[in-house]
Amino acid sequence: MRGVRELRPPPCPFALRSLVLVLLCSTPRCQAVQAENVTVLEGGTAEISCRLQNYDGSIVVIQNPRRQTLFFNGTRALKDDRFQMVLFSPRLVRIELTNVSVSDEGGYFCQLYTDATHHQVATLSVSVPPETPTVEVKQEAVEGGEVTLACVSPRSKPAATLRWVRNGRELPGVVSQQDNMKTFSVSSTIRIPVERKDNGAALSCEALHPALAGQRKIRHYRLDVNFAPTVRIVPPSGILREGDSLSLTCSVSGNPLPRNIQWSKINESLPERAEISGPTFQISRLSQSHNGTYLCQAQNDYGRAADHYSLLVYDPGAVVETHSAVPYAVIGGVLALLVFTVICALIVTIWCSVRQKGSYLTHEASGLDEHGEVAGGFPHGNDASQGKKEYLL
Repeated sequence: MRGVRELRPPPCPFALRSLVLVLLCSTPRCQAVQAENVTVLEGGTAEISCRLQNYDGSIVVIQNPRRQTLFFNGTRALKDDRFQMVLFSPRLVRIELTNVSVSDEGGYFCQLYTDATHHQVATLSVSVPPETPTVEVKQEAVEGGEVTLACVSPRSKPAATLRWVRNGRELPGVVSQQDNMKTFSVSSTIRIPVERKDNGAALSCEALHPALAGQRKIRHYRLDVNFAPTVRIVPPSGILREGDSLSLTCSVSGNPLPRNIQWSKINESLPERAEISGPTFQISRLSQSHNGTYLCQAQNDYGRAADHYSLLVYDPGAVVETHSAVPYAVIGGVLALLVFTVICALIVTIWCSVRQKGSYLTHEASGLDEHGEVAGGFPHGNDASQGKKEYLL
């Protein structure tokens, strides 16, 4: 007998879909089987192929990961209608599995029975893309406090990547992951301080996954910040006289919005003709007996607030002094400036006058000292005295 040289298959190249060649004998005409690994999305359809080489009609068996026989030489052996024999030929045996689930994952055996039993395994991998994540409020938002929000992706394979975004900027979160045997649940939790102005602010939670092919599953969320109410009474314009009608509107804000708005009159009961409809308070045919201070109050779970309006009803013929639209502070400032300017002008005028007169007197006195004969020109005392008086003048 001639010496037999053992034949070895060439090394398999690395690729996304690995192809492995197994030789089942050591002769140039030996039979071989090839199996291809498959990755499919959950709910999709997987094709499991067994390629034959030098097939001579031997028995071909395909088994599932639990080693249950699916097909025996092209004949169904397991009653699972999701498996269908698509092709059985001397070169290729192909079956199809529809509505794939993660429980179908594992190695599918392509077995070829010759003198000895040989097999090759085709590995089926199932990818589970995440659904749109949900947002859970772990701690409610109250003005001046913090809100705790969790973005949750309950099921994916491999685990999804979650991120929070606000105004185009990513918010760092605390990520936790749980292994649920075949799939993973992931959550990302953030804590952010909130004020009244943050009520209604938009955030989004995004889930990224290889099976989404660059797309994202996004859950949009708006902050719901609770805060105490504010109250403001919108007064009527102009003055009110007897016979007129009064209409007040109580403008209320708050979260939650107060359901009940209370109108009252300080130290008195409301007039009989008063009509209340939610935030609106009306009195028809006013009289001076309606004068007083009216109060609007509102309350929610986070506080209460109130505002008041003082009603003054005039006689029909009364002359009411209208106030200038120019603020009193401006008028007072202008008057003060005018008075200050006048005083400064008077001071400057008086100072200049006094200085000019002083200069004149000093000049006259200097002239007399320089001419001593003036005193000697008057031999008699009376004349000298007269001259001296003129000097003093």
